[in-house]
Amino acid sequence: MKERGRTTRSLAGQLLLASPAMRDPNFRRTVILMSAHDPDGALGAVLNRPLGKELGSLNPEFALGPLAHIPLYSGGPVEQAKLILTAWRWRDEAGEFQLNFGLDPARAAEMVGQPGTTVRGFLGYAGWGKGQLENEMRRETWIVAPTEHYNLESTEGTGLWRMILGSLGPDLKLLADEPDDPGVN
Repeated sequence: MKERGRTTRSLAGQLLLASPAMRDPNFRRTVILMSAHDPDGALGAVLNRPLGKELGSLNPEFALGPLAHIPLYSGGPVEQAKLILTAWRWRDEAGEFQLNFGLDPARAAEMVGQPGTTVRGFLGYAGWGKGQLENEMRRETWIVAPTEHYNLESTEGTGLWRMILGSLGPDLKLLADEPDDPGVN
């Protein structure tokens, strides 16, 4: 990807962590799994906003099938009524992270129960127009982390954000553990 005469790498397949200073309630303390990133924009889903519901409760067509117990998450502030089925797994033999974003229900159902595969439903997504994410990155709004070092299913909510951010260095560990209201520290 080119940006003003220099090449920047795509963030697809990486994690974006909200900076500890971010106060936007849509993204405060979020972890976003990036699905696409190119000169025209970027797309991802918030991993750590569980809705406490399963796909079977959302739509009767899923209630009795293999997708019934797939957990639902708030994927971001864009098109919050849109369901996006996603699956990922590590392909250890190839040393790569395989992400399937925007699966049709039949393909998602095939992937349920495959060893090492996680299937999730997201309502909405996080999206950026041309140059928007790059501008936010220059203002240090986001911190990039590779997916390969983390078990993305191990922790829910802000605990996932704290775990990943804290693993990126001692200064970030201090910020990750900071309470919402530093005055109560």
